[in-house]
Amino acid sequence: MQKRTLGRTGLEVSALGLGCMGLSYGYGPATERGNAIALIRHALDLGFTFFDTAEAYGPCLNEEVLGEALQPVREQVVIATKFGFAGGEVAKGLDSRPENIRAVTEAALKRLRTDQIDLLYQHRVDPNVPMEDVAGTVKDLIIEGKVRHFGLSEAGADSIRRAHAVQPVAALQSEYSLWWREPETTVMPVLEEPGIGFVPFSPLGKGFLTGAITADTQFAADDFRNVVPRFAVDMRRANQTLVDAISHIAAGKQATPAQIALAWLLAQKPWIVPIPGTTKRHRLEGNIAAAHIQLTASDLTTINTALSAIEVQGARYPQHLQQRVGR
Repeated sequence: MQKRTLGRTGLEVSALGLGCMGLSYGYGPATERGNAIALIRHALDLGFTFFDTAEAYGPCLNEEVLGEALQPVREQVVIATKFGFAGGEVAKGLDSRPENIRAVTEAALKRLRTDQIDLLYQHRVDPNVPMEDVAGTVKDLIIEGKVRHFGLSEAGADSIRRAHAVQPVAALQSEYSLWWREPETTVMPVLEEPGIGFVPFSPLGKGFLTGAITADTQFAADDFRNVVPRFAVDMRRANQTLVDAISHIAAGKQATPAQIALAWLLAQKPWIVPIPGTTKRHRLEGNIAAAHIQLTASDLTTINTALSAIEVQGARYPQHLQQRVGR
């Protein structure tokens, strides 16, 4: 797979990364450990070198699985993880106190079976802890050799600037896709000037842009999408127009809707590295093909023209979670 560099950091990664969350959190029952490890190692065989996890995924289970899977090839990969929730549990709220950042980092190093975290993100901005204290703590961890690079997730423009002034931010990880384009106006201009990379999560709209989810799809009881307004049955039905448009464009390129959605992201900026997640090998193999699709200026115009007339329906988060983003 082709490589990309996240901003001006020199942190080189595969053009697509693997978002590992869904292997153990958020989308129903966790994948059996052996199968999860096999999938991660298959991704490596396909050319993926960038793997994303977090303390909160499980909690802790995702880091343990990733650590076991990648330990034999640790020097060949880039591992990103995150801190920022109390006890690693989203329901318990935010905690980016310096002492918690340090404790989470030490625990993550053990779970990931490594002596250095390549990219350490603040999972969500904590309004109770000054960003300068957060960035300063990660800066100290970098000086100590326990972390290589600092990142933010779902942070707003002011937080990005404040963090970057203390410790250069290597990457922002936030949702960005053909059905969530708000970052184009809110944060991407802020990233480009200082040379900060952008790592879109949910680049396939939490699966919706693949075309495999319809108004009739039933999610597992513990699937996060059950509480996402955009995935309410009537919203899915309304948003099918978007998938139909992407599918039509994909057919003309002899590609899948998912491949077009990923290729479109890659075509936006050379410092964008999407991290689609999956639990299935055939999806993994389909995603990697997107890195080889070259969308021309004419293709991009066609896509933008087709989608400009479509207004996506439904909020991307329930209100209590929406309050945690863009700070």
